[in-house]
Amino acid sequence: MKSPVPDLAPSDGEEGEDRTPLLQRAPRAETAPVCRSARYNLAFLAFFGFFVLYSLRVNLSVALVDMVDSNTTAADNRTANECAEHSTPIKVLHNQTGKKYRWDAETQGWILGSFFYGYIITQIPAGYVASRSGGKLLLGFGVLGTSVFTLFTPLAADFGVGAIIALRALEGLGEGVTFPAMHAMWSSWAPPLERSKLLSISYAGAQLGTVVSLPLSGIVCFYMNWTYVFYLFGIVGIIWFILWIWLVSDTPETHKTISPYEKEYILSSLRNQAGLSPLWPLPLRSTGSGRAGSAAMAHGPSRSAARGILPDRGTNPCALHRQVDCQPLRHQLSSQKSVPWVPMLKSLALWAIVVAHFSYNWTFYTLLTLLPTYMKEVLRFNIQENGFLSAVPYLGCWLCMILSGQAADNLRAKWNFSTLCVRRVFSLIGMIGPAVFLVAAGFIGCDYSLAVAFLTISTTLGGFCSSGFSINHLDIAPSYAGILLGITNTFATIPGMIGPIIARSLTPENTVGEWQTVFCLAAAVNVFGAIFFTLFSKGEVQNWAVRDHGEPRN
Repeated sequence: MKSPVPDLAPSDGEEGEDRTPLLQRAPRAETAPVCRSARYNLAFLAFFGFFVLYSLRVNLSVALVDMVDSNTTAADNRTANECAEHSTPIKVLHNQTGKKYRWDAETQGWILGSFFYGYIITQIPAGYVASRSGGKLLLGFGVLGTSVFTLFTPLAADFGVGAIIALRALEGLGEGVTFPAMHAMWSSWAPPLERSKLLSISYAGAQLGTVVSLPLSGIVCFYMNWTYVFYLFGIVGIIWFILWIWLVSDTPETHKTISPYEKEYILSSLRNQAGLSPLWPLPLRSTGSGRAGSAAMAHGPSRSAARGILPDRGTNPCALHRQVDCQPLRHQLSSQKSVPWVPMLKSLALWAIVVAHFSYNWTFYTLLTLLPTYMKEVLRFNIQENGFLSAVPYLGCWLCMILSGQAADNLRAKWNFSTLCVRRVFSLIGMIGPAVFLVAAGFIGCDYSLAVAFLTISTTLGGFCSSGFSINHLDIAPSYAGILLGITNTFATIPGMIGPIIARSLTPENTVGEWQTVFCLAAAVNVFGAIFFTLFSKGEVQNWAVRDHGEPRN
């Protein structure tokens, strides 16, 4: 009888196909229901956490309009007048009690950009700390710090430009730890076949935060006072922090109220993916010898274990055949004391995510910061319409993220699509699609309704990336997912710093032709990122993510 040992030979982690085993007989919904489950509670709490974070991030963009004396920047605002006014301004008494500051356009640019200078610093350190100590406290205090600093924004503005720039940089430091910390937590919480939907739910809060905060901040500024924008979102962030600390744990093992069935479901599913993957550390040492040892391993439940299948809930894969001296790969990954920085940074699979993340964020940050300007100065919507119409594209993106997460996991679980195939297809749709409609939006002239429709479709399709490259870190190196996200997000923050600057330099007169150049540039970057990721991405655990690069634990 043929020994199953050859089937467990490790791949090199760089050239092999995506053959990561998926759950076959592990407990499913009947033993780990979605309703009132700890893992979905974590997803929804994370959802509201990122909702708060993005509300705190974009509220200044809206409030700044009311904070600045309009006479100071009147000379800097240029409208090409290519498109005619299409609506009558709504005549409502605007609250004017907020203090005004004489900040020119360059100063405003420094204030808005200072956030990213803090944000980029904490990405990699946060991933490293979260991988060693857990992400709960790191993410919680990141949101708390950002919320508290936000409350002090009106006071900092009174102290001067330097104070508010420093405050925004500190807010960036706080927010910079959040995504790597969340990725590190999901490496312990997300069953492989639920990974797309759980992560898409949690990160979709960022899009909804943008949808709500843009118009809500405008309403608060208009009817109340710009200072209340910062007080409102700052207090909401503190309330969220209390709930997060009370209800969340770093791992299923330390959660106080998780059911035994759900805990075993999560742990066994993670073992099933990683414990007997193609990267199984060899040599396996049999207590038998020759044919006898091999034959003993091939009988009974051992054969199922060799195929990466857990016949019974909670069964240790190595306990299924005592002839083999081994330990689950998951345990080896999670107990590492050092990080393989050199092979990690040499991995083409990692750089595929870096390029895709950078490219996607170029378009995302360009539209996030300049879409209100485009609608006001080119399409010439009035200020009341502007806040809501600027948020519509992100509402579509939020819906797409939720639905695409469900679709991605269904493709893997029910249709047996490989992880690599799903990640590549969803990334292509989420990057090529937006590029096409972004270019189309620039070439339809002053057709207001069509422009808004194309921009909405473009941003909506970007939601597919949440189940594409955005979670590929967990596929290639589960134990280092936080660090990997820190690395990719560091590069992906650069577009937020330079993208809007380049876009504004290309649109000195705010003409339709100038904005066509901006949209074409963003589309070209997106297409390049999609192609690079499709060519070089991986869907299986990489060789350097295994202890001692594939060697067994001594």
